[in-house]
Amino acid sequence: MVPREVDVVGREPGPASGTLLQRPTGSALELPPDFTVLPRCCSNAESLDRLLPPVGTRRSPRRRTTSQCKSEPPLLRTSKRTIYTAGRPPWYNEHGTQSKEAFAIGLGGGSASGKTTVARMIIEALDVPWVVLLSMDSFYKVLTTQQQEQAAHNNFNFDHPDAFDFDLIVSTLKKLKQGKSVKVPVYDFTTHSRKKDWKTLYGANVIIFEGIMAFADKTLLELLDMKIFVDTDSDIRLVRRLRRDISERGRDIEGVIKQYNKFVKPAFDQYIQPTMRVADIVVPWGSGNTVAIDLIVQHMHSQLEERELSVRAALASAHQCHPLPRTLSVLKSTPQVRGMHTIIRDKETSRDEFIFYSKRLMRLLIEHALSFLPFQDCVVQTPQGQDYAGKCYAGKQITGVSILRAGETMEPALRAVCKDVRIGTILIQTNQLTGEPELHYLRLPKDISDDHVILMDCTVSTGAAAMMAVRVLLDHDVPEDKIFLLSLLMAEMGVHSVAYAFPRVRIITTAVDKRVNDLFRIIPGIGNFGDRYFGTDAAPDGSDEEEVACTS
Repeated sequence: MVPREVDVVGREPGPASGTLLQRPTGSALELPPDFTVLPRCCSNAESLDRLLPPVGTRRSPRRRTTSQCKSEPPLLRTSKRTIYTAGRPPWYNEHGTQSKEAFAIGLGGGSASGKTTVARMIIEALDVPWVVLLSMDSFYKVLTTQQQEQAAHNNFNFDHPDAFDFDLIVSTLKKLKQGKSVKVPVYDFTTHSRKKDWKTLYGANVIIFEGIMAFADKTLLELLDMKIFVDTDSDIRLVRRLRRDISERGRDIEGVIKQYNKFVKPAFDQYIQPTMRVADIVVPWGSGNTVAIDLIVQHMHSQLEERELSVRAALASAHQCHPLPRTLSVLKSTPQVRGMHTIIRDKETSRDEFIFYSKRLMRLLIEHALSFLPFQDCVVQTPQGQDYAGKCYAGKQITGVSILRAGETMEPALRAVCKDVRIGTILIQTNQLTGEPELHYLRLPKDISDDHVILMDCTVSTGAAAMMAVRVLLDHDVPEDKIFLLSLLMAEMGVHSVAYAFPRVRIITTAVDKRVNDLFRIIPGIGNFGDRYFGTDAAPDGSDEEEVACTS
């Protein structure tokens, strides 16, 4: 079989110097007119002298090192700037469903070829929200007692395909591409075992999957949208491996060389190097090839632009003039409730009174919402020795999740009526440049999928932020019919948007206003709840929902 042609970026001049080979499917990346080959930074001998540990030096104390899958939005510090990959724009459409999967990049290559460094350089240059770096090192199989003994004496082959749990890799990558939350094992290289606590990964617009066997499984290959092979000379890879395993993993030089000659080098020749033919791009010299990395980033930007969504505009023109959904429950408008609304809607109301009557309304709202939880019959005995046929909560646990910042003002009322309630937070803010909601931060309790979740936000205008928060909960496997959206005031547009996208979510509020103006403010409305409650200055323009300027 003739191997298919591969895009080779930055290869030394040969018969086809300065050109890219066209792939059978798709288009090759175009080289810039001034493309030149980057020189090597030093000779092989100089590399060995520079990177090998000095002779006679004592080994560093053994440190615990673990696989490098990131469970939080990455923070990348460079010599020039700090990049926060926060502010994730909508990854779903107005129907609440994911329209396109996350973009998955595979980085393959030999051990210590510089895959992780290339991945981090791509993340730095890409500078887009919410990039997840997934390391194949996390997916080594659990060793038997006999295999543990072999590993302790450098006699276990960690560079063979059978050493990896490909079923777990494939299922994890599939869920990440679908926007789901996943749990990833953490591998300890000093004990050759998985740690007890697994890391949670969530929120991938771009997934970078790197590992020596990244292209060794057919099903895994089908999940990768771009495949990059990092090609580094064998002597440089050996030097890097010596340096890493001695200084970071507490190994001795004899053991590292023994393992390299017995397992690493043969595995590269047999399993890893042949996968270069399936790569879309080959990057010689790894992280030193900045031309290749720039071209990769350019191609990725074009792919991501095709995935951009405009949710708020779609919500503003959809689902209107329909009757209010049956899943909506509005607190009965008694004279007391209407009187409190009169006070908090009055622009002349002082901050103290605004807070006082808002809290009263919150307490009534939460008490009303609890009546929609499932209850079952139960019998208790009174102090007089008599049976009383009553009701008790039929679920496992109640969790409150506040949409920051206004939503957190409802937490005290929830804690006052729900003993031992767990609290999570989601920070969603409107990007003033795009008008779209962006997910900046979330912290959810463990095993939230088993709970009834009370999602709290004080005002809902278009429903864009509420939809994003519901989508986050669904991505963490919370059943839709176990989510209760609570708000002091909602616009009909927001009610329709949430109910249309998530018809089994219960929507509970104290009042529904008819209109939203061109600035997405509820009319007649209540103003910016967060500014009035916390005493901060409101922005001159914008919606009732929280806002943040887009920053780089």
